Amino acid sequence: MPFVSINAAPIRGRAPWTVVRNLVRMLTGIRQALREIEDFGPEAIFVTGGYVSVPVVVAGWLRWVPILIYLPDIEPGLAIRVLSRLARRVAVSVEESQRYFPAHKTTVTGYPVRSELLTADKSEAQKTLDLEEDLKILLVFGGSRGARSINLALSKVLNRLLDVCQIVHICGRLDAHWVESQRAELPAHLRARYKAYAYLHEGMAQALAAADLVVARAGAATLGEFPALGLPGVLVPYPYAGRHQELNANYLVSHGAAVKIDNADLEEKLLPTVMDLLGNEELLIQMGERARSLARPRAAQHIAQELRRLSAEG
Repeated sequence: MPFVSINAAPIRGRAPWTVVRNLVRMLTGIRQALREIEDFGPEAIFVTGGYVSVPVVVAGWLRWVPILIYLPDIEPGLAIRVLSRLARRVAVSVEESQRYFPAHKTTVTGYPVRSELLTADKSEAQKTLDLEEDLKILLVFGGSRGARSINLALSKVLNRLLDVCQIVHICGRLDAHWVESQRAELPAHLRARYKAYAYLHEGMAQALAAADLVVARAGAATLGEFPALGLPGVLVPYPYAGRHQELNANYLVSHGAAVKIDNADLEEKLLPTVMDLLGNEELLIQMGERARSLARPRAAQHIAQELRRLSAEG
């Protein structure tokens, strides 16, 4: 898909002189977006928030192009709150998010996930990752760059967890060297149970499908991917992501689909929390069923329908 960059810059939480400079960049971005809209002639505009979407939405509004904003997280950030006033429609992942926007322009679509997740087979995924079917599988990851606190907490209890389960650990490229060194020092029978990866792209769907339990941050994707697979989670919200991850985790916890550990308590609580869950098959099944009850497998189609409707309205 062709890509065009435009100027944009954050304003919230910046020093006054930085705000002035970044506003100038935003104005430049709006002019650039106006030119692109004139050249491309879009029938609709689709954005997911963040300051980078501001110039495009403003330019689209000035040119009477209908705008659809999609909120992935539970709570909107400043950009979505402001830009929703210019949007024709606002799509949200869950019902709880409707309260932030006017009812007449809001629709609940769910969080769109890759088709591979909706068709993944647990047994085949386990074979692809060279995992045993008769031993519980714990998936641990922290986003595309990994999560240092999760990696460190796991490293301190690795041997004890490997006594009772297999672990698929996506550690991120920054920690890959020492994680692999630790794996090499494990006894052979435990090393076979520990699959460590710096990053998984095509194989991420298999890793999620194979797992019985996942330890992860609470980014917006957890609202779609974990329910799609009926996957119970131990969520560790990133403490420097504002309120977004905290609220995402609280949503899944409140529906009985996950438990939450504060980042500051991770080293103390990771082992007992995971051991308790892996040792309670009935609870794992119950959490998985509650997660699956939140799934909206046609989320992508619903968003596409909204865009088609907007383009038809003009």
